[in-house]
Amino acid sequence: MRRVCLALPTDRGCAATIAAVAEEAAHAAAHFEVEVHLLVLDTSPGPAFAENAAAVAALPTTPRVHVHHLDEPRQRDFLRRVIRRAGAAPDPELLLDLMLPDAVSYGACTNRVFLVAAALGCDSVHRRDSDSAYQVLDGRKVFPVHHELLSLGRRAAEAAADVTRSELQPQDAEKPVVLVGGSFVGELSVDIGEIRELDPATYHDVVGLWAPPVWSEEEKRELVEASFTGGGTEPFRADESVLGTPDIWRVDMCNIGLDRRVYEQLPLPPATETIGSDYFLLHVVLDSGLPGVVHNRHIVNYYTPERRTGPGFTAYQLRFVKFLLSMLYLHPVYGEMTALGGDLLDERHHVRTAPVLDSVRRSAAWDRTENVRRLDVLDRCYRHLGGKYAEFADHLAPRRARLLDEAQSDAERFALLIGVWADLIAAARAERPLPAEVPVR
Repeated sequence: MRRVCLALPTDRGCAATIAAVAEEAAHAAAHFEVEVHLLVLDTSPGPAFAENAAAVAALPTTPRVHVHHLDEPRQRDFLRRVIRRAGAAPDPELLLDLMLPDAVSYGACTNRVFLVAAALGCDSVHRRDSDSAYQVLDGRKVFPVHHELLSLGRRAAEAAADVTRSELQPQDAEKPVVLVGGSFVGELSVDIGEIRELDPATYHDVVGLWAPPVWSEEEKRELVEASFTGGGTEPFRADESVLGTPDIWRVDMCNIGLDRRVYEQLPLPPATETIGSDYFLLHVVLDSGLPGVVHNRHIVNYYTPERRTGPGFTAYQLRFVKFLLSMLYLHPVYGEMTALGGDLLDERHHVRTAPVLDSVRRSAAWDRTENVRRLDVLDRCYRHLGGKYAEFADHLAPRRARLLDEAQSDAERFALLIGVWADLIAAARAERPLPAEVPVR
């Protein structure tokens, strides 16, 4: 029976989300011939972890659903075992830090999910987030996993029978569907909506920094209008799903299923304190020509209160700034992957690691001038907004040199991780089942 990993990485108390994701796991097991491994990957501090542990303990026993709740020490122990078995890293402690850093890392937490899924023998990963919820129709939650399990891993030609519309190109019919995703409804995925309300022109200047500098003003304007809006605000009424080249602008990492043929070939950038660091594989799927399904079972996005006041505001805005700086090193890679197209795949339709690794290594030496300009624009824009934004500009100013260094270091570390990823995946699969001290129910 096919094994799948429904994953919820979290660093906060989220009892309600755990209960809801467990319902989604039960739905998957009831409607598909799968064994669901519900993985709560938890780095929460003590009280929040206790809250989550109580929520896990209260979950009902469900046939073919196995629950794993891994705290930070158990994750670290598992990673040490995998790194030791892989034996490929010249600096095991550095590699451990890339996989389980002290700071927030959206890429690293998802990379840990990928390794645990490999250890569990899973064929796919289905990721959710702790600050999201499900839509409801006629009193029932709308679960994205339904679309994910209908299509993931199947020949695209076969999957066409279970979508509402197929835009599949004939040359892609024999390729596997490796991505199924939806987006979100509600607030912007990035907490910068207040900037748009305060000054739309400044919002355009800030968000436009995401674009490659060679883009035209019209292209940047279209990017700004589409950015972070997800599925809009319309509630779910009926299923819509499209098979073909996936529209990655309508896929969010809180609402995605990925086939192991993608994430076992390449990891995500392990950058710390950087939003958007977990979206790299969406570009890999798009640029390589692998088929995907995009559906409208959007998840409800909401913000945790700490993002908007005091230290929480400063921390979140810094993550946004680091996201913009990361583009200096990611845009060249995206461009080269687009140019390679189908040549990114081998004869089995697996992603070829070597050209991506070469591109990431070369991008790490990119000239920093554009990032200096980005910081200049951000300083001007935040000071123009005034209030807490001007205070953030004061916080940012003395950190400019460090931020420039960190952005380059993040690119270099991503290359390092790509270089050992195949060994880590193989070691994780050899580690299965997970160590006995990991609670499995």
